[in-house]
Amino acid sequence: MMASVPTGPAAPDVLARRFSAQLLSGPPARSPVEVVGRLLAVQGQDPRGARLTIRSRSAGLTAADVDTALTADRSLLITWLNRGTLHLIRSEDYWLLHRLTVRSQHEAACQRNLDAAGVTADEADKAVAVITTALADEGPRTRLQIRDLLTSAGLDGNAALHLLMLTCQRGVAVRGPMIGAEHGYALVHDWLGPPPAAPDRAADLAELARRYLAGHGPASDRDLARWAGLPVGEARRGLAGIAVELRDRPDGLAELRDRPVGQAELRDRPDGQAELAASLPGPKLLGSFDPVLLGWESRADIVGPHQQIVTVNGLFRPFALVHGKAVGTWSWTAGSVALEPFGHLRADVSAALAAEARDVQRFLGVEGE
Repeated sequence: MMASVPTGPAAPDVLARRFSAQLLSGPPARSPVEVVGRLLAVQGQDPRGARLTIRSRSAGLTAADVDTALTADRSLLITWLNRGTLHLIRSEDYWLLHRLTVRSQHEAACQRNLDAAGVTADEADKAVAVITTALADEGPRTRLQIRDLLTSAGLDGNAALHLLMLTCQRGVAVRGPMIGAEHGYALVHDWLGPPPAAPDRAADLAELARRYLAGHGPASDRDLARWAGLPVGEARRGLAGIAVELRDRPDGLAELRDRPVGQAELRDRPDGQAELAASLPGPKLLGSFDPVLLGWESRADIVGPHQQIVTVNGLFRPFALVHGKAVGTWSWTAGSVALEPFGHLRADVSAALAAEARDVQRFLGVEGE
């Protein structure tokens, strides 16, 4: 069984392999489902940021393709999972992730927020019943539509988001289709069908570890625990369950033997540094809450001294990544990208980031001037 690895700077080859596992280097993905399947769960409280995660790891797709996967295909959905936070996932992965990552303390925290808003536990239960009946009778509804239904039932419609969170944590509903420009909520049973037979928890943990490493390896047990929001002991159980599938590494990190296509192989030879540089991602504009900052205990190797990428209230800002390092932040203003570099950028890097900015416009469906 692998031991915990102390937190510290990652070796260059580890970073290169992680970028490849994240689809930030190597062949691009061909569909939104391929991206999300590799990453397993993409933080999803910022709708544009979640869609931009797909743009930066694929070629030729648009935000409309993500909406199609959410709505017509039903192949993606969003719900509260890892760490009690909204995540974009493949629909087929819902059952595994909900079983493992939705914990009693998440529902308790949600109820504390409702208590602070003046909504008692009994009122919350009544609201869940109202939401369930409405979605069963009328089909998917947006948060604003749910707010109006709750208000009509004599409940606090202003607490609709937390009441929907509670409904989703209990496994009743998910964010499924797009309804116009808004995300709609649907009953799990209606949207996904009945749950499959659940394996035992050991098998679930092993599958979680396997899927996590496909999109994040090499990584430690503590990295997996932090990402999933699980106790370290459960992360270790999962990794122990796939021990025969892991590559022997001198640093003690866990990595699958059969790594995804495109994962960098760095050989011990004189030109290894040049090979390493070539395996790092070229200039990219990454969206808010990008998974490359959320998958491990530390993000210091990427952000370095530029901690302002992550704000004091826990917001992860969009940023520019060049050869594995953050070189600036950016914002979406009046339909275009406004880049704020941390320092001087070479002319070729500036040109590459300008091309990225145009591709962000294309992806979001905004025509450049």
